Amino acid sequence: MKEYLLNPIFKKLSKLAEDTNDEIYVIGGFVRDIFLQRPSKDIDILVIGNGIKFAEAAGKELHTKVSVFKSFGTAMLRDGDLEIEFVGARRESYRAESRKPIIEDGTLDDDQKRRDFTINAMAFGLNKSNFGQLLDPFCGIDDLERKLIRTPLDPEITFSDDPLRMLRAIRFATQLSFSIDEKALDAIKLNCNRIKIVSMERVTDELNKIILSPKPSVGFKYLFDTGLLKEIFSQMVDLHGVDVIDGKGHKDNFYHTLQVLDNISEDTNDLWLRWAAILHDIAKPATKRFEAGHGWTFHGHEDRGARMVPKIFAQLKLPLNEKMKMVQKLVQLHLRPIVLAQDVVTDSAVRRLLFEAGEEIEGLMLLCNADVTTKNEYKVKKYRRNFELVKQRLKEVEESDQIRNWQPPVSGEDIMLAFNLRAGREVGIIKNQIREAILEGEIKNSRDEAIQYMLEKGKEIGLLPAKTNT
Repeated sequence: MKEYLLNPIFKKLSKLAEDTNDEIYVIGGFVRDIFLQRPSKDIDILVIGNGIKFAEAAGKELHTKVSVFKSFGTAMLRDGDLEIEFVGARRESYRAESRKPIIEDGTLDDDQKRRDFTINAMAFGLNKSNFGQLLDPFCGIDDLERKLIRTPLDPEITFSDDPLRMLRAIRFATQLSFSIDEKALDAIKLNCNRIKIVSMERVTDELNKIILSPKPSVGFKYLFDTGLLKEIFSQMVDLHGVDVIDGKGHKDNFYHTLQVLDNISEDTNDLWLRWAAILHDIAKPATKRFEAGHGWTFHGHEDRGARMVPKIFAQLKLPLNEKMKMVQKLVQLHLRPIVLAQDVVTDSAVRRLLFEAGEEIEGLMLLCNADVTTKNEYKVKKYRRNFELVKQRLKEVEESDQIRNWQPPVSGEDIMLAFNLRAGREVGIIKNQIREAILEGEIKNSRDEAIQYMLEKGKEIGLLPAKTNT
């Protein structure tokens, strides 16, 4: 296995270990990724003994700064583009109310047993006597070949001790297109309520990694089936299910949402566009009504959904900044391009969409394109063709009118100076009239035309230009 350890850093650490009489191993994700043929810049070095002391010796040898994290018993240094973390071998025990372990010094065997999954428990020896030798006590190589996520020890104990590992199991399965061992799945179902002892920040970090996977629906189906989703994001679970009255049903909005998420993931790696896909129909359960003779309706779900976004972001400890506002805007507007694609596209409708979407127009079109999940090929082709027409009209109108991120060519201050007014109702009326005239195409988006229009509208409500006031 020596061919896997060709980077000079391993020989340097091996020589240092001989000089310091330390027993060291490379362990965990770096080893796993070697067999998965995935590039990795993060290296975990396991020291049988004092990991921090060995890291400090390595720092001197490599002439690089060492960052020490005493509370975690770890140290880290950089060598070129590699980030190398050192930790002493340990064994762990847990209390029921906390996922923070009680740590004691341990052996290689102890340390491999405490690892979350078999594929992360493999190690390569780095000493002269065992350099490149694979130590794989839990058959991690076999599990890589079988594409299986499995725990080294009893999964019920593994997940009860550290409930975050349940989310990590789902995250790895989603990222790697692996399956989760049946015993492990049963253990997650049994322990799903234990996720409550994990901070929401850590939960959401794993959730975001699932969302950024090539096919996020895989992870969300695991989250739903194990009960974890109900514990961490119950509003999404509320989307699940179909009601039938008088023989009329509606689509299952949970699985529809997952399809939209997968669709948009084929076109973008933007986390926040993917969150917009997750939340675009989030208010459908709250707005669902049955109308006799018509069927199921979800009137206003886009407005209600937009109002729900800040609360959900706060609940999940997601950033309450411009990213949240972007998602909120996309949820609010996600039906608009679909409506345009179903009807004759007028310039004024396009201007209004550009005005309201601003910089998010491309993301909005991606979301709407992803929202087409019908199995009817004729409908799919029709929607896609019409979306292309809408995109073309958006481009044409934007080029001619510059409406995106529109700033009024005449400000409130301009209006007050023109008519010698104080801030008040008349100023707001004229500003709105100018905006509507531009959006409707009555005047061009230019200062000269806007000023002339302002004077005309002022005259209509009895205002005189300042120079003629007495």
